[in-house]
Amino acid sequence: MATNDFLNDQRFIVWLDLEMTGLNINTTEAGKRDDEIVEIGVIVTDGNLVPQDKGLQLVIKPTDAAMANMGSFVRNMHDKSGLLPLIKDGVSVSQAEKQVLDYIKQHVPVRQTAQMGGNTIHMDRRFLAKYMPSVEDWVHYRNVDTSTIKEVLFRWFPYVVDAAPEKVGNHRALADAIESIRELAFYRELLFNMDSIPADKLDAAKKSATDAWAELLA
Repeated sequence: MATNDFLNDQRFIVWLDLEMTGLNINTTEAGKRDDEIVEIGVIVTDGNLVPQDKGLQLVIKPTDAAMANMGSFVRNMHDKSGLLPLIKDGVSVSQAEKQVLDYIKQHVPVRQTAQMGGNTIHMDRRFLAKYMPSVEDWVHYRNVDTSTIKEVLFRWFPYVVDAAPEKVGNHRALADAIESIRELAFYRELLFNMDSIPADKLDAAKKSATDAWAELLA
């Protein structure tokens, strides 16, 4: 497996968001079918969350069966965002897969040297694994998930989450991906913008954590 030995600001992140006909994937429940992708947005940043360009967004035409299976809640959401009428003229999922992979390779030429970023990105990866496996395989198996940071802050600093910039992406894929970057940049500015930590303080924190958890790990 490839490793990433680049400097911190060169540890690129492939930020991605999908819009789907629903959230069913790899379902085994009787009478249910898997949903499909109707839009993908992707944008690459460096390790300091600086976008390398304006990103890529593609509308994808799913099967007629997937469109017929789309529930009213999702259909209304895509109608409100303006996506719904565009779907009929979308590209095929195979065409989208190639274009997205070509875009990613412009910034990440070596397989599995960049993590995938987003909000609750594991769900997007499940759809990618089925419908765009070459894209899912190109990025590293680890994720940079903004929602993980958010969930921690809900428990420790909920007022910080309340103060985060309001989301206006309106369920369009590229805007949602960019808002995930913006949200993480907001948390970084407030909570991770620290001076270099002296070695003795790092050693003391390491010893404290080791001692505190020693009994449970014995």
